[in-house]
Amino acid sequence: MSMNVYYEQDADLAALQNKNIAVLGFGSQGHAHALNLKESGMNVCVGLRTDSASCDKAREAGLKVDTVAEAVKWADIIMILLPDQTQKSVYDNEIAPNLKSGATLAFGHGFNIHYKQIMPPDDVNVIMIAPKSPGHLVRRTYTEGNGVPCLIAVHQDATGDAKAQALAWAKGIGGTKAGVIETNFKDETETDLFGEQAVLCGGSAELIKAGFETLTEAGYPAELAYFECMHELKLIVDLYYEGGLSRMNYSVSDTAEYGGMTRGPRVVASAAKAEMKKILEEIQDGRFAREFIDECNGGYKKLNELRESNRQHPIEKVGEKLRGMMSWLKKK
Repeated sequence: MSMNVYYEQDADLAALQNKNIAVLGFGSQGHAHALNLKESGMNVCVGLRTDSASCDKAREAGLKVDTVAEAVKWADIIMILLPDQTQKSVYDNEIAPNLKSGATLAFGHGFNIHYKQIMPPDDVNVIMIAPKSPGHLVRRTYTEGNGVPCLIAVHQDATGDAKAQALAWAKGIGGTKAGVIETNFKDETETDLFGEQAVLCGGSAELIKAGFETLTEAGYPAELAYFECMHELKLIVDLYYEGGLSRMNYSVSDTAEYGGMTRGPRVVASAAKAEMKKILEEIQDGRFAREFIDECNGGYKKLNELRESNRQHPIEKVGEKLRGMMSWLKKK
């Protein structure tokens, strides 16, 4: 299926000019969107709880700050960059009662719309602008005159210019310099969750731990196991990033290439792909979303147990010691 990709010439900042823009949240993505848009000439306000630790940070960065309710009353476009699990409560209590007809609700991720946690009225636009990178890179690349690739989607077009607003927002944060791909809330949400769970966060972490455990249980020093199974992974990922699988295989030794191509499928075998399909089904039918929402509503009991188990894993102990010896990491 072909996808529409947009660049600088395809987007016009005029779609946002003379609009009041509220960015709700000032975390990783929130600070990047708010500052980049302000420096692109937009009228931006940050909406935060009055007791938020971010209020001072936002003001020190030169941004106007107000409560969520007041920011929504004032705004024509409201970007919700709050954690997935808090969006519904904030929407129900502070956004919905203050939302103007003809306003635009914007999201950085489709979770709450796709799983019907938030169900906006018919008379507002609902769009998404999702940079495919952490917020600090959205900000840094913008200050360097570049940008990161973004996804956009239109879920509801009440005013007839929702897509123009999404493209303008992507341009305002630098995305059109790298390329903006048009998608929909369903595909963005389901692929994003799957990537996180099966490969990027879940799959990679379990692969690293299993490799480390295999070496240390066989009697090899934990420090060697750490370097082989975690530290050097960044070198390989950078090669993937630069030029895909072929670039990685071209750059490593013939021994590594042959060993990897013949042994890798034995590690991530057909059983792993079968489990990936089950994970995707749980995302598609809403089981994961319900499980996660129940976990949040129940006080994060399982998540806190898993966090503590991770903290106690031997690779974290030896890694902390070794990273403490790496002077270049201290700068970060």
